Amino acid sequence: MSELGKVDGEFFEEYIFPHLGAERDDVTLQPQHGVDFGVIELDSVGSQSASGDVSEVGGKAIATATDPIFIMPSLGFERAAWFAFHILMSDVAVSGLQPTHLAVDFNLPPEITDEEFATVWQTFDREARKLGVSVVTGHTARYAGCNYPMVGGATAMAVGDPENVVRPNGARPGDKVVLTKGPAVEATGLLSNQFADLMDLPEETAEEAKDRFYDMSPVEDARIAAETGDVSAMHDATEGGVHGALVETATASGVHLDVSRDDMPVLPGVLEACEFFDIDPWSSISEGTLLLTVAPEDAERVVSALDDADIPAGIIGDVREGEGVTVDGEEIEHPESDPFWAAFEEFMEKST
Repeated sequence: MSELGKVDGEFFEEYIFPHLGAERDDVTLQPQHGVDFGVIELDSVGSQSASGDVSEVGGKAIATATDPIFIMPSLGFERAAWFAFHILMSDVAVSGLQPTHLAVDFNLPPEITDEEFATVWQTFDREARKLGVSVVTGHTARYAGCNYPMVGGATAMAVGDPENVVRPNGARPGDKVVLTKGPAVEATGLLSNQFADLMDLPEETAEEAKDRFYDMSPVEDARIAAETGDVSAMHDATEGGVHGALVETATASGVHLDVSRDDMPVLPGVLEACEFFDIDPWSSISEGTLLLTVAPEDAERVVSALDDADIPAGIIGDVREGEGVTVDGEEIEHPESDPFWAAFEEFMEKST
């Protein structure tokens, strides 16, 4: 297991994957390393009304994903809660189904005030109403030993038609590879806002880097893409960044991805911020960046729809037979660790 961040594929295969509890026929997508969500499918059932009439309720798919609740008070509790909520929604959004339900567990540090928690929860409520998401259960408490930024966990769900599920292992040879927003969106947005006073960048560049904060949600990206074209796979570029997402998508689908870096969008302020914080933008965490594989006849239409919504996107390459990933003709591996965490720790020490 790496010292910081998510476990790698080797750890997952040795320690986690062999021990997943009972096998059930209704679990149609079980945990896999680098895969964002799981799927439960419920068969159609008969439903009897009070009058005795029986009608059939069609089968449903439930995409579900669990993540930590990540709250950084230094961002301000409203912004921190916005980001935390969208992290929770992102993994089920890439299923192609719209998020519908949320179960929340807050394990709060003793120092959080009632007013601060109210801001967090009211922000969750506001964003949930925008997306049509209902909170169905939860747990809230203060506990000694709990610390920011990880203050609990939550499970998001998206309920819909099984035929509309975009499986994370569905990339097909012949598809086009599409990327939204580009590298290091989250690393830039968080580091630039958290350590604004320490950044030695031109004022305009620093402001551009800080503006990446509200790009850190792929929920709208996924909705637009799924509604516009034949999308075969979607993956959120979280830990490991763009390079990690490329390798995870290729591995999950058993295909080769051949892409060009010059065709990838790059948002203003990203490369400059990454240089200042001494992190590789291509392997740095990029919540908000969506990697898609799309039928070739639909790729331009998907990119155009994203552009119309002011979401930068580009066709960056092709899905081919084989395995692995080549970027500009060179084979890449999955990053061993995400440089964001070491940079965050280093600058936290400098800021105290």
